[in-house]
Amino acid sequence: MSTRIAKFFVYLFLVLLALTCIFPFLLMLVNATRTGNEIASGFTLLPGSATAANMEQVFNYFNPFLGMLNSLIVAVPATLLSAYFSAMTAYGMAFYDFKGNKVLFGVILVFMMIPGQLSLIGFFQLCTSLGLLNSYIPLIIPGIAAAGTVFFLKQYAESTVPRALMESARIMGANEFYIFNRIVLPIMAPAVSTMGIMGFIGNWNNYLLPMILISKPGKMTLPVMMATLRASSDINKNQGAIYLAVAISVVPILLVFAFFSRYIISSVTAGAVKE
Repeated sequence: MSTRIAKFFVYLFLVLLALTCIFPFLLMLVNATRTGNEIASGFTLLPGSATAANMEQVFNYFNPFLGMLNSLIVAVPATLLSAYFSAMTAYGMAFYDFKGNKVLFGVILVFMMIPGQLSLIGFFQLCTSLGLLNSYIPLIIPGIAAAGTVFFLKQYAESTVPRALMESARIMGANEFYIFNRIVLPIMAPAVSTMGIMGFIGNWNNYLLPMILISKPGKMTLPVMMATLRASSDINKNQGAIYLAVAISVVPILLVFAFFSRYIISSVTAGAVKE
């Protein structure tokens, strides 16, 4: 009886926690259908009738579909390159013994603790001197060097990839790239996918760097385009449109998370069951 009561309270807590997580999204969707004056008047979960007006207001300032396309052009390559090369770096640091390995790993840990904003001025000057302003290159290439991703994948590789498997492949004549791409990478797929999801969300929501480097309206990413709406003169009038723009921007993230969330569970539970 006591076990059933305990399970009841556990499930009740989980339901309340789920509702707490869902509530901000629900409120965002409701406010996306209301006018600014209705939003300012108070809280409600009843949808309004201003969806079309808010959509028109959004398109008066920018094209959200162009912004989504620009964000995808940046987020997808940056995520794929970061996931692949971070996995390769983690594999090398985990299974190859070379001088400076521990020092290099310590440097990675140090870089994890340094805010990226500290190098923003120098990075802007570098991009200016290289003629990379209004280009997506500085938004994609630097993201490949993801210290946090390398740190996570190194720990994962050491705990899940058996060295004997790689030694067997070497005895059979497999080269190192074959071992990594055909043997190690599939084993690390749950962790790589997990960090890929996090990386995609970070690249999709990146605002500060694109705002500084991209000035052409047609090349702005979605967060930067949304800032033009938030910075408009009549902020009260545009509140519903702002919520609608945010709701549109969340859709790709939800789709990515829905398709790849099962890998997060696999990554967390990997190694938990011992055969």
